[in-house]
Amino acid sequence: MVADASAAPVAVEWDADQAVTRLYSAHYRPLVRLATLLVRDFATAEEVVQDAFVAMHGAWRRLRDPNKALSYLRQSVVNRARSVLRHRAVVEKHAPKALPDAPSAEHGAMGELERAAVIEALRKLPTRQREAIVLRYYGDLSEAQIAGAMGISRGAVKSHTARGVAALRSVLEQTT
Repeated sequence: MVADASAAPVAVEWDADQAVTRLYSAHYRPLVRLATLLVRDFATAEEVVQDAFVAMHGAWRRLRDPNKALSYLRQSVVNRARSVLRHRAVVEKHAPKALPDAPSAEHGAMGELERAAVIEALRKLPTRQREAIVLRYYGDLSEAQIAGAMGISRGAVKSHTARGVAALRSVLEQTT
């Protein structure tokens, strides 16, 4: 006998098609609600329930107690929902990591053009100004270290750096 929420128990002589059709019409929606709560996705929940009905149809003759068909379906839905959740966990675990926010290719190209313009402008500076600017801004040296490296006073370093920066600014403003 097959238990039905809306009608009296049905005779066991029913074939799989009749039994599954009856169970489907009476219990499909509650089983989908159950699966939706478990997998948190309506479309996947419907698929889980459909698969449970298909499996029960195929195993109908092996079902020992047809009166427990609804229990079999519920357990099948729960087990299939667990499988879906395990599969999701594995997929998420092995999913490629998202790339960090990176500047666009255009940004990189513009940066390269700007660097090229600065290098070209540096080449046009007098030697002492170029040396002072490169040691200060690219070498990250202090005024005292630059003075020692260039063999000049700190005041001369300040003067060469200031004149060089002014000349660079003038050249770069003309090119942009």
